[in-house]
Amino acid sequence: MRFEKGHKIGSATRFGPDWSGERCGARTKAGTPCQRPAVKQTGRCTRHGGKSTGPRTEEGRARIAAAQTTHGRLTKEARAEATRWAQVGREIRAELRDIEREAIAGGLLAKDWREMFEPKPDK
Repeated sequence: MRFEKGHKIGSATRFGPDWSGERCGARTKAGTPCQRPAVKQTGRCTRHGGKSTGPRTEEGRARIAAAQTTHGRLTKEARAEATRWAQVGREIRAELRDIEREAIAGGLLAKDWREMFEPKPDK
């Protein structure tokens, strides 16, 4: 029996379209799901990081985190800053509402003063 170079015995029947095992599922460069068999622990094939154990040292973890940060929008510091500014905005709006109520109650503003600034419909 003669086999061509690179041919693996039984590969067509082992991992063919009817194979009931778990597939990798990672996206290939073509955009389709990878059809290779997945490693049980990670759910990905060996080409898509299935045998990787991840970073083991603090330096390795920091390197991965730095590589995954493509912009600063979603860092913990940026989220905390956004939350702080949102709270400042809420406080300012609450203070403006209080000032408006006092001005209306004191007769400095008309109750319908906002209607002066609404755009008039075109006829």
